[in-house]
Amino acid sequence: MNFSALTQKSLSLFAAVGGWRTVAEGVASKTLFLIVYLLTDHVTTSALVAVGGVLVFAVARFWTDRKVWQALIPLVIVTLSAVLAGSTGHGVDFYLSGVVMSAGAGAVVLVSMLVRWPVIGLAVGAVRGERFGWRRDRVRLRRYQACTGIFLAKFVVSTAVQLPLYLEGQVVALGIASTLVNTPAMGICAYLCWRILRVEADLFTGRTSG
Repeated sequence: MNFSALTQKSLSLFAAVGGWRTVAEGVASKTLFLIVYLLTDHVTTSALVAVGGVLVFAVARFWTDRKVWQALIPLVIVTLSAVLAGSTGHGVDFYLSGVVMSAGAGAVVLVSMLVRWPVIGLAVGAVRGERFGWRRDRVRLRRYQACTGIFLAKFVVSTAVQLPLYLEGQVVALGIASTLVNTPAMGICAYLCWRILRVEADLFTGRTSG
């Protein structure tokens, strides 16, 4: 499989999980909540506006793509965040799901590295259609471990930044941090992994053509 084919399949996988619309929805919900909270200092109003913003995305996505689950999942997540914040009356609770997901994802990624089944290897193996053959190649296994380590670092930093702000009740600081250390940081991690795996793909292609 050449690098072009790998890239196309990777982009297809990215599109399958929602693509840039999912990225936009994640940023929009956090940003809308924070802006309205700063203007009104009212948790319920801020939460409703955030839900409304993502609802617009969901309707547009369903209307254009007819993919129900891609439209519903972000809406369900932001709705749960809104319900939690509205029920407690604490703005920081709107961002609690992000804190929990960062910590949980970090734990999963760490375990996958410790047992030498890095999640990036599993994902790329699925994209390439080779299943688990990469585990027999030490070089590729190291590269997948490195890529997974990048995401582990992201989740550790994300949790370390957000958790103290949540415990201290710092709504504005947590809102800004949650917006920056989640979606944009994931993009940086994905780019770094792409660079690492591009080298691996070039080597793989060279061995195949040789």
